[in-house]
Amino acid sequence: MLYHREASNESRTEDDAGSPTSHLSQVGRGPLLASRAARPRETTPGDEADFRAFKFTSWSWHPSLVPYDNVASRSVRSLIITMAPRTNLPEIAAIALLLSISSAFVAQAQTFEAKCLAFRPENYVTNSSRTAVEYITSGTTLKLTDNVVSCGRAFQTVATNLCRVGLSIPTSTKSSISFELWLPETWTGRFLGTGNGGIDGCLKYEDVTYAALNGFAAFGTNNGHNGTTAIDFLNNKEVGIDFAWRALRIGTISGKKLTKIFYGKQHTKSYYLGCSLGGRMGLKAAEKFPHDFDGIVAGAPAVDFNNLISWRASFFPITGRIGSSNFVTADMWGGLIHNSILAQCDDLDGVTDGIIEDASKCHFDPLVIKCQGDAVPPTCLNTAQISQVRQIFAPYVDASNSVIYSGMQPGSEALAATKLYAGVPFSYSDEWFKFVVHSDPSWNASSLSLSDVAAAERLNPGDIKTYPESFESFAATGGKILSYHGQQDNQITSFQSNRFYDRLLKKTPQFELEKYYRTFRISGMNHCSGGPGAWVLGQGGGSPSTGIPFEREKNILAAIVAWVEEGIAPQDHRGHQV
Repeated sequence: MLYHREASNESRTEDDAGSPTSHLSQVGRGPLLASRAARPRETTPGDEADFRAFKFTSWSWHPSLVPYDNVASRSVRSLIITMAPRTNLPEIAAIALLLSISSAFVAQAQTFEAKCLAFRPENYVTNSSRTAVEYITSGTTLKLTDNVVSCGRAFQTVATNLCRVGLSIPTSTKSSISFELWLPETWTGRFLGTGNGGIDGCLKYEDVTYAALNGFAAFGTNNGHNGTTAIDFLNNKEVGIDFAWRALRIGTISGKKLTKIFYGKQHTKSYYLGCSLGGRMGLKAAEKFPHDFDGIVAGAPAVDFNNLISWRASFFPITGRIGSSNFVTADMWGGLIHNSILAQCDDLDGVTDGIIEDASKCHFDPLVIKCQGDAVPPTCLNTAQISQVRQIFAPYVDASNSVIYSGMQPGSEALAATKLYAGVPFSYSDEWFKFVVHSDPSWNASSLSLSDVAAAERLNPGDIKTYPESFESFAATGGKILSYHGQQDNQITSFQSNRFYDRLLKKTPQFELEKYYRTFRISGMNHCSGGPGAWVLGQGGGSPSTGIPFEREKNILAAIVAWVEEGIAPQDHRGHQV
């Protein structure tokens, strides 16, 4: 595989607002690799340059937008006020026409609000009960009082006028989902589903409002349970099925039906947006229900989910408990080890900037920081600690040395040390084995063995694995998939996305695969967001993305729309640094 990098000063570009950007491009064969520009000028916290990319005050909307928005009417009133009084009859007629147009806009806004408040979604979704129907104006901060505290979403600022619809929908006699559909006044005709994260039952309101802002009728669910723990899975297989695929499937069917009834016409195209677990959910939909979505954005996808859970669980037996004699502290990971990795690998791309461009080319040797003479940790690593570091960066293998899961990529250690290498069981994996795999809350994470790994694979609750060899059926519908993965991902190794891509290539030739599946490798990006690189892609998930214009070169959601609707396959993508 060939990868493209631009590291010269001449390759550096700036967007219209002057923000440092990077181009993510494909040359020849292989996954799309983040091609960073030269290091942008240094700034101090609060420097204007850090945020210039996000000072957009308006969006370039598609001409097909339904003009419910009454901003135009305010503009008309302003125009009339500033005109000098005249008795010229043609001008009086023109003013009357403008007033008529203004009144029409106001009437449309009032009509939308009335339509929203009169909507009864429970009449159209079998056995559902209504939890919300309300008209919300742009700028309103919703207090999410019913949201579980552990989800960390006590409120959400709404970015556009919309109708908020909420339902509780049963999925079996022992399970149900919480469902919300946000219907914008300014609708493009597009429909979008959002995903979840971790082992969460947390609706991502930030993604739903981001999609609505860009004109999508957008929905999300709690994925069949509430909060960030797996306790609801205990002795309830139905919750596992919801989590694996059914919550998204039922949400998609219900959302499309309600969207058609509310607007009075069918959606034009259907999309999906998610990262991490949400990335896996999108790929599972493509695998299992190929007609559900026309375009899917799947970030850092948690593919081969059962083995991902086991891989994450494997770190605790390696590191031991915090405070044990050979424990490698977070400070050592973020300082001593990270600095040594940068010293060995940072300049492989020709630029020394604190970012490893292609982690697959970094072959870190921890012996460089092995204690010599009288030196002792934490200024160096002892023999046992050297062994720990090597195990963490090596692939996770079984007794026959076959790879269970890819090793962690170097460069992610500073943040990975706060969760995966923290000297306590990683909560997602710990609870998955306790409440899902073994149905035994007393299971001890320090006893993890290959028999536990095999048990998780055999159980495969709800067919959650998500590791297909091809997406033939999805491709046959004309569907498109855009994937991306940060090269400093601290929770799901980016090497697994490389491995998954190679798995797809075994069944599908490259020239055929790239017709419907493309992946971007984002240097300097952590898990789904954050990091020292140009990681803001318009992927949703909060305020940085709302400042990205809805243009295919700058916004990955716009890129999938352009690929689906215009046939413009993405060759590169501009990332923004914050």
